[in-house]
Amino acid sequence: MWRDKLAYTRTTKRDYYEVLGVSRTATEDEIKRSFRRLARQCHPDVNKEPGAEERFKEISEAYEILSDPEKRAAYDRFGHAAFQPGGMGSAAFDPFTDLGFGDIFESFFGLGRRPRPGPQPGRDLRYTLTIEFEEAVFGCEKEIEVPRLEVCSACRGSGAEPGTPPMRCPVCHGTGEVRRVRQSLFGQFVNVAPCDRCGGRGEIVTTPCRQCQGDGRCRVSRRLMVKIPAGVENGMQIRLAGEGEVGVQGGPPGHLYVALQVKEHRYFQRQGDTILLEWPLNFAQAALGDEIEVPTVDGPTTLVIPAGTQTGTTFRLKGRGVPRLHGSGRGDQLVVTHVVTPTNLTDEQRELLTRLGKTLGKELSPQRGRNILDKMKDALGV
Repeated sequence: MWRDKLAYTRTTKRDYYEVLGVSRTATEDEIKRSFRRLARQCHPDVNKEPGAEERFKEISEAYEILSDPEKRAAYDRFGHAAFQPGGMGSAAFDPFTDLGFGDIFESFFGLGRRPRPGPQPGRDLRYTLTIEFEEAVFGCEKEIEVPRLEVCSACRGSGAEPGTPPMRCPVCHGTGEVRRVRQSLFGQFVNVAPCDRCGGRGEIVTTPCRQCQGDGRCRVSRRLMVKIPAGVENGMQIRLAGEGEVGVQGGPPGHLYVALQVKEHRYFQRQGDTILLEWPLNFAQAALGDEIEVPTVDGPTTLVIPAGTQTGTTFRLKGRGVPRLHGSGRGDQLVVTHVVTPTNLTDEQRELLTRLGKTLGKELSPQRGRNILDKMKDALGV
């Protein structure tokens, strides 16, 4: 069927618009998109079906005419006669010299110039640093030791033993590229690729450096100072630009990312910029009131407990929280009280509580239960 159809097109050419599957009012972009799609399907290097080569020539010829405004205008007026010998025009058709087709051929079939390998950036590194609760609150400066690849101090990155400079690559003769000629039905194509022998550098090392084994980089342990700002939280990362591994062929170094792990505190918990502290009170302090000393990250401070304080009562110490990392000022500290029921009473204490209990009576009104978390949310405005 293909052969019969192609025999027919040799004597009676199909309409170029029909060949490309576009209308006569198609734009240049529509014609180009249709050509690229059909060329990829029918190119003989891709499509091995009988007749694909003739179909590809037909598509290329149609595109060569319709992509040129002057040729398209002549074709719209006189048809195929405009390009026949002695006709209104002449088409010296060569699809591979047509502008834009080289880009398609390179994109589809990889027959274009490939860039030589150049400098490559170094690898990023990650370091986990554990700090104390107070260090996260107020900030600190820490010294860390990081193993990383650096430029070899002996060969200075060349990979060659000092005194033995690299030689020109015998395969690519110093160009870093290898040209391979490929024969096609439409002529010869040159494929330019990086040289496999030298990796695109154009030179090879005959005597590798004994210190880095020819790599040009050595692994060393480097001590670095990390400045931790006040207000950081667990899981945050600090980037040290350019402190990762050195790049290849003179490429820029990578970065070092320091991941922070904050230790849990014995008393304090943290919620954003707020520090939470749960503090116990005995019966007498809660009922009669008291003046107590509670810890803060700034040191002990005095807190007045009013008479009749209940479990879950929250007191706010303004400005005693965490400094705001992306702002000014500090958060607050919340002290949540917890009335502790004694378990080991002396005889005297038991007698006093018994006498007190008789005066208080046994009838109490039930109240809707609210746990400490609910009250803390109220204090935080959540």
